[in-house]
Amino acid sequence: MSGPPVAFLHGFGTSFEQTWVHNGWVELLRDVDREAIGIDLLGHGTAPKPHDPAAYADLEERVLDDLPAEPVDAVGFSLGARTLLWLAGTYPERFRKVIVAGVGANLFESDPVRGRAIVQGVAGEADPENPESLYFSALADAPGADRVALHACITSPRKPITKELLANIVHPTLVVLGDRDFAGPADPLMNALPNARLKILRHVDHHATPKDFGFLDAALSFLAE
Repeated sequence: MSGPPVAFLHGFGTSFEQTWVHNGWVELLRDVDREAIGIDLLGHGTAPKPHDPAAYADLEERVLDDLPAEPVDAVGFSLGARTLLWLAGTYPERFRKVIVAGVGANLFESDPVRGRAIVQGVAGEADPENPESLYFSALADAPGADRVALHACITSPRKPITKELLANIVHPTLVVLGDRDFAGPADPLMNALPNARLKILRHVDHHATPKDFGFLDAALSFLAE
């Protein structure tokens, strides 16, 4: 093996299989002799799907149970990226390199109007005039998804991402963000990370990020360094 295993954390409403296997990440990693660790966040994929929002308070820590004792490289997208940043800042000894995509200024500020539209979509009450609300409703309707569990997950408060926490992430870090991603700009996140570089994906929005070849190429090159 040419390096440690690579753990993958998906975004909200999807799974390891949907985000990373279907988009070719695991196969490409295998081609360079790297092992992938597939992780489904609580409420998603093959993970348990509790219906009580309080059960999601330990969503982040549960990821540690799927990791080996030795440090790993890790890739996270959206909710998975937020989770990875919290873990790397809290348990820095568990990671070697960190790659996060689909996060930026949104980690430090909220958009209540957009947030309500997403929650309505997940609850099955999507605004028919709001494409994003409809998108999240479709995620909750996908085969294998549990709408009640996803609603419990999205309404459970997540652990805060602070500048003090991010200062602990001294690992080599790659931040990837589409120039059409609502999560941007990347500046506040880049300013808070001690050892990060930025890859901007041109003409790419949030949802297209995991399948973008620019993301794949940048991540594989970063892991190989």
